[in-house]
Amino acid sequence: MNTAWEKFQGATLSLARSGPIKDRLLEAYRNHLCDICEEELPREIRENFRAVSLCFTRERPMLRGEDAVRATVRKMSNDEADRLACSVVQIFSALPRGTPAARHAGPAQVVPLYLAEA
Repeated sequence: MNTAWEKFQGATLSLARSGPIKDRLLEAYRNHLCDICEEELPREIRENFRAVSLCFTRERPMLRGEDAVRATVRKMSNDEADRLACSVVQIFSALPRGTPAARHAGPAQVVPLYLAEA
């Protein structure tokens, strides 16, 4: 099972790919964000996540075969889509990485990128 952090990471990577922003938003929501439960998130992030989730489902479907998510994204302007994508990335950047046990295991090990010169 993926953690909320992993789901937001996947959504952020979907948003970072090339292609129309609305297509990337649909992929990020359907493949990563739609199955996140608020209780998986820290309390201080839940309200932002709730607002983002509502932004994805605020419109009623009007076309045959369309659901609320597709209808909402279709009706968004590109500026609205950009702002929503930014909100997803901001939530991801605010999430602590890993499970609660991993967060409290102590400081992370630092691995040097270059060998020290003698």
